[in-house]
Amino acid sequence: MSAARWEARADLVVVGTGVAGLTAALRARELGLRVLVVTKAAGGDGNTRWAQGGVAVVLPGEHDEGDTVDAHVADTLVAGAGLCDEAAVAAIVSGGPAAVTRLRERGAVFDPAPGGKLARTREGGHSAFRVVHAGGDATGAEVERALLAAAGDDRVPVLEDHVAVDAVRTPLGAVCGLLVLDSAGVPGVVTAPAVLLASGGLGQLYQATSNPEVATGDGLALAMRAGAHAADVEFVQFHPTVLYTGRGARGRCPLVTEAVRGEGAVLLDALGQRVMRGVHPLEDLAPRDVVAAAITRHAATAPGGVDDHVFLDATGIGDFARRFPTVLAACLAAGIDPASRPIPVAPAAHFACGGVVADVDGRTAVTGLYAAGEVARTGLHGANRLASNSLLEGLVVGTRAADAVAADLALGLLARASGHAELPTAPVADRDSLQRVMSRYAAIGRDAEGLAVVGSVLDLSTTDRVLDSRERVEDAALTLAARALIAAAAERTETRGCHVRTDHAGRDDARWSRSQVVRLTPSGQPVLADPALARDAA
Repeated sequence: MSAARWEARADLVVVGTGVAGLTAALRARELGLRVLVVTKAAGGDGNTRWAQGGVAVVLPGEHDEGDTVDAHVADTLVAGAGLCDEAAVAAIVSGGPAAVTRLRERGAVFDPAPGGKLARTREGGHSAFRVVHAGGDATGAEVERALLAAAGDDRVPVLEDHVAVDAVRTPLGAVCGLLVLDSAGVPGVVTAPAVLLASGGLGQLYQATSNPEVATGDGLALAMRAGAHAADVEFVQFHPTVLYTGRGARGRCPLVTEAVRGEGAVLLDALGQRVMRGVHPLEDLAPRDVVAAAITRHAATAPGGVDDHVFLDATGIGDFARRFPTVLAACLAAGIDPASRPIPVAPAAHFACGGVVADVDGRTAVTGLYAAGEVARTGLHGANRLASNSLLEGLVVGTRAADAVAADLALGLLARASGHAELPTAPVADRDSLQRVMSRYAAIGRDAEGLAVVGSVLDLSTTDRVLDSRERVEDAALTLAARALIAAAAERTETRGCHVRTDHAGRDDARWSRSQVVRLTPSGQPVLADPALARDAA
């Protein structure tokens, strides 16, 4: 194993340059902390810039249709299918207005409506038009642009092409730094009493996803190796409408934002029949888990001989090009004109509802380790994320996490120490085999036999490797995430939210109205923790 060969120092090191990471870094800089941000690709290559729909938020003075924070909280709880932490939901949703105001002060520009207020749309699961957006359907790109510009103006140093490998810890287990591979693959240590993971999700577990190639679950794996717990990892949201580009599509597939349905588009099968009619009271605007599962069931009947996708009819939306320029460009590139014919769509892996167990201030159970954004499980999403609550969570929890780090430092609760670090060894599976078996047996529909197949394939394709390159760090993270997911999915013998068990079709509130917690054994295997930990996490 290779020891660290270079060192940097900071009060806080942030992993990731998406909405949560950059928001936290900017806030920490405002509080006078020495901040260093590391990201394994370029600053703008994360998942934030691909967010199309917008930010779900109730802004006083901007909304005049009687919408309230309480209504937003209620919609979030319904979408979460009984597993949300109500206090966390209330804290994050109520923190939205101030967070969006700060974002606008940092330069983000949202689309206006007549009269000077902000334009807003409605998405699945929302009872009101409360989603503010930018560039029509390019909200994430605008948020990322504004935050990167603010980081440059405020001189927040960002180390690009630097891969976070492992937490550095004291003999008592507190985090005191981060082991990193630099752009040349040379290991080094950023010594810091606080490490904030804002590294995003794990969409690359599957063959087809809306996520970019960097979404490989690195932060989840790093946190669990450091002793943190994960929860709700069985709940991976599949976005119902990703552009269908042909059977066997791989990698990042273009998203067709839910706001298209919010503006009136409807889902049809190959025979022109409505897919969502009679499925849910909100029909095409039902929560994402409901719509994705309905599409999967409907396509399986092969109406008109089409068994792997359906169609989104947006031909009735006036001025589609102005409102949805990103979707239009993707469709035209695939040879489809949404103004004249329906868009072929299919579900694809989109968002990890679970992750590293953290509170709404980003604190985990490991001293000095914090988590915010998609990598974290704060209790906001429960078993299914409400549309456009992800940018909201990143903005609110990113700010709160920076405040928490500053407070913990001031109270002397964190470890200001140097630690020895060597590149770790971890199980690594063949990525292609992993993605194929996860897509086949652990996507929207799961059963005990298929989940056992996933475990067997991972057993056969896994070998221990030194994590001495970005590829191995990513593949080890995907391997750990897959094992954690199938362990939790096999145990949860019910269907709830994003977790659909074809052999246990009903929801079992008597037994399963709780989260499951996953930990690592000393040998590095994910296992379910004591149910008491699940009650504490909930």
